[in-house]
Amino acid sequence: MLEIKPLDKPDERRDFPRGRLEAVHMTGLDFAVAVLEPGWRWSESVGPIMGTPSCQIHHNGYVLQGRMRIRMDDGAESEVGPGDLFVCTPGHDAWVVGDEKVVVYDFGGATAQRYAKAD
Repeated sequence: MLEIKPLDKPDERRDFPRGRLEAVHMTGLDFAVAVLEPGWRWSESVGPIMGTPSCQIHHNGYVLQGRMRIRMDDGAESEVGPGDLFVCTPGHDAWVVGDEKVVVYDFGGATAQRYAKAD
């Protein structure tokens, strides 16, 4: 099997306060591009939509642009920036650091279908 989809035609898009997520769904892979504006924080922008105090999704990510801080529920905390690959297990908060938007590629984690649509 060979499956090819263009990123500029995502299967779904979710907009939320100070950000958006565009996802492509393929056999065995969900790929998402998240664009997060300065001031974005998961617990404020997405948490109310999801109804959980911290993100409960596993992320396999690559930071293309900007800086983001991640704090795990157990208190562990680190910052990721351009060129960083990261794995983040469920139970965390994250926020944009500084005045530059963050662009993250997520392989198999932050699929748009997992984000409830806010009406």
